[in-house]
Amino acid sequence: MVEPRLRFTKMHGAGNDFVVLDLRDGTPPPDAALAAQLADRHRGVGCDQILTIEPPRSEAAVAAYRIWNADGSTSQQCGNGARCVAAWLVRDGAVQGDAFVIDSPLRSHAVQRLDGGHYAVAMGRPEFAPERIPLAGFPHAREEYALPLQGESLRFGAVSMGNPHAVLEVGLLDAAPVERLGPLLQQHATFPESVNVGFAQVLDEGHARLRVFERGVGETLACGSGACAAAVVLMQRGRLRRDAVISLPGGDLRIQWPDDGAEIVMSGPTAFVFDGEWTA
Repeated sequence: MVEPRLRFTKMHGAGNDFVVLDLRDGTPPPDAALAAQLADRHRGVGCDQILTIEPPRSEAAVAAYRIWNADGSTSQQCGNGARCVAAWLVRDGAVQGDAFVIDSPLRSHAVQRLDGGHYAVAMGRPEFAPERIPLAGFPHAREEYALPLQGESLRFGAVSMGNPHAVLEVGLLDAAPVERLGPLLQQHATFPESVNVGFAQVLDEGHARLRVFERGVGETLACGSGACAAAVVLMQRGRLRRDAVISLPGGDLRIQWPDDGAEIVMSGPTAFVFDGEWTA
């Protein structure tokens, strides 16, 4: 008996790496066991998340995608993943021209193909209302929140990019307590759906550095929605101008947010690593 094989593509966007599966033929999505096997960096392919390409859900889109964590849970948004999906569709021949639309689990996203394997993706408008993040215990949106945690007052900004983000501004990013505070905030009752925790250091008005501790993953080399979240929090505070570069350990992302009512546009690189077949 020939065992079924699942074709996949390994990709990354600024170091945030993915296993991309084409499910447009009706192949079922990965269950928790398969997701864990694929994501395992020692015994599997290795990735931060799995992206599944699926038929479009809106009339304007060329395709849709979903996002799967290594534990089999789903995520609602992934900026680096959106760019990788866009590049995969271009290589596949599903796209005509440089401007097109793809459907994420949340919404439709306008995509613009740029030079050098870069793509710009419209990421939607940020949500600052606590009930939209969600953020418990705070009835109104604030520029900065304070939370007592292990004997200190932790100060952070909070925003939803379709997934919840807390943004902590730090003086020296390399010394930021990412591994200590990331899990503590994710497990805190203030964030009933957990949270992606970003640690940001402003270098100048057009440039900041960022590290992100993601839900269901841990610290990653890059987080596109996290870069958007950090940028808009810092832009609202006047710490960054409305067109800025966010440098993550895996590479740079450009974030443009012209005004408070505008969509955020994220631009950055994509890369194909290899294609293969997974034997079930």
